[in-house]
Amino acid sequence: MKKIAGMVTLAAALGMGGSFVQPVAAQAVETLASSVAYVRGGDVYVSKGATEKRLTTGGGTTRPRWSPDGRQIAFVKAGQLWTMKSDGSGQRRLSTRPAAGPSWSPDGKWIAFGSLSCSGGAGVFRISTTSTAAKPEVLFPRDCRGEALPAETTKTAGTAAVGRKAATSLNDRLRTDDAVAWSPDGTRVAFRGGDCESVYDACLSIGTVASGAEKTVAAYGGGGVQNSGFAVVPTWRSDGAKLAFTAYQEGETATESEPVHLVEYDTVTGAKRTIGGALDRELSYVDASRAVVTSQNGGGSWITIVGLANGARTHLRSGSQPSVQPLTR
Repeated sequence: MKKIAGMVTLAAALGMGGSFVQPVAAQAVETLASSVAYVRGGDVYVSKGATEKRLTTGGGTTRPRWSPDGRQIAFVKAGQLWTMKSDGSGQRRLSTRPAAGPSWSPDGKWIAFGSLSCSGGAGVFRISTTSTAAKPEVLFPRDCRGEALPAETTKTAGTAAVGRKAATSLNDRLRTDDAVAWSPDGTRVAFRGGDCESVYDACLSIGTVASGAEKTVAAYGGGGVQNSGFAVVPTWRSDGAKLAFTAYQEGETATESEPVHLVEYDTVTGAKRTIGGALDRELSYVDASRAVVTSQNGGGSWITIVGLANGARTHLRSGSQPSVQPLTR
């Protein structure tokens, strides 16, 4: 994997869902065929580039994710799972269970989300989008299937304090982000943690929905791995051949350390490569050659279109946590 020298920690003002500073210089705007949903100042917006529309008010929203048909958006509001139509209407809470980073099943009948598991660590649940008064079901860990669900708490998944101190840096905010990603064929879910946490200090897993089996994709600390860091916010390419995630690493030496960056993982060969630039994060694929990421620009977080092969960059809008609307025929 290509290395990015150095380590960087940013103030919370540049973190997820915060306030963003607009650069003084005018920014070139590229128009996409699909809309991008993103967060600015704690609310969800959508844009194709030339114009934008605000879908929520009041703040407290994170991780918008488009449905497979592009007609709905799942999001987390005040730490709980909600959905709304693509124009912001019809907002509906699906569960009062603390939730993190939702992801739709390919058929649109389920939404997976991160929440506390029966083991006391990060877990993955799913909930029906078609049934009224639906109840969450456990996907991972496998051993929690059939067990009583943990009691609901007011503690929001993915936003826990690090140690006894509040998360005040971008690294601290990201390292406990429990966003999940359902594979395009519906057979797997990528998520932070898993059985690998019994060996490593931090890890990212791909779990098979049918069997509950897990595969470790990235690991930090323990198990003979001499580093520390995290891998979070996974996302699949539409063909399922690539899985991208946001990572951070502190190595034994400065040359082995990497600030927040993006990794693309080949799901067939297991090969990894760094894509984008330093502090790029929260990738959402546009197609096989382009992606939309959160980047740093002019002192704030920006939604940026990145060429995956040539590295070309075009700033779209001020914001973070992008999700690209699927193109439907």
